Amino acid sequence: MAASHRVVIAVFPDVDLLDVTGPAEVFALANREMPEGRRPYEVLLAGEDAGLVRTSAGVRVATDLTFADVGDRVDTLVVPGAVDGEGAPVVDPGLVGWIADTARHAGRVASVCVGAHLLAAAGLLSGRTATTHWATAGRLASDHPDVIVDPDPIYVRSGDVWTGAGISACMDLSLALVAEDHGERVALDVARQLVMYLKRQGGQSQFSVPLWQAPAERRDIDELRAWITANLTGDLSAAALAGRMCLSERHFSRVFRKETGATPAAFVEAARVEAARRLLEGTDEPLDRVAVASGLGSAETLHRAFRRRLGTTPAAYRRRFRTAA
Repeated sequence: MAASHRVVIAVFPDVDLLDVTGPAEVFALANREMPEGRRPYEVLLAGEDAGLVRTSAGVRVATDLTFADVGDRVDTLVVPGAVDGEGAPVVDPGLVGWIADTARHAGRVASVCVGAHLLAAAGLLSGRTATTHWATAGRLASDHPDVIVDPDPIYVRSGDVWTGAGISACMDLSLALVAEDHGERVALDVARQLVMYLKRQGGQSQFSVPLWQAPAERRDIDELRAWITANLTGDLSAAALAGRMCLSERHFSRVFRKETGATPAAFVEAARVEAARRLLEGTDEPLDRVAVASGLGSAETLHRAFRRRLGTTPAAYRRRFRTAA
């Protein structure tokens, strides 16, 4: 039997349950699906103390070993996340210190959801591109300006450090780790066992345009964004939008970017891509009609926008995410 690939998952009070059990299940299924002779995964839960740890769901999980007992042999360190009663990421200094020490001799490190805040506090994301749950991405960027925060992808790999987005994205991240270790075939077999699509690419957006819009300080900008998403096939050039706001184009562009963090053109394209995604998921309309209905105009423009924003093609996206009968 080949030596095992040791996966250590950190657990601590109020940790998100799926952050722990999702990766564990993927690695366990990978052991069943991989060919003989491959390195099987050995998944261990490590906590501050021996015994039971209460998760955010109220379900208790038992540690296999304490932080002090983990030792030097860690092939993959998985760091889940937790939030407090106000939705802020929990960043315990003692846990951060252990993560920093353990990461020095780990083959790779992966965070799930808001676990990225722990990696950042441990100094593991400095100078790297990382993602986290969309709701805390702004905070991660503010607290750690040395981290290049991209709130859009499902997961991001930066060298030997991986970061995942929302809680369910832990499955996509774990499948990507399995694919790196054992190839796409094994990862595909695991995904089939889980009745999942294989595999949502790391560049796949974790949220829709209307979902992530933080309220602007100016109500008229909020109203304009809502109007844009309802009128995607119209003239949404900066000049036309500025005219609607009764502002000069230059002043409008400056105000819009200040309030939203995006240029008018970037926001419009994101909204149109989101509309195209919904059409690809829920209809059989040909690509040229999807392009027209979403305001992108042509199949060629649709293709370029998907490549730029999602890292995939419209046809590949539809194959993975088609939901209509």
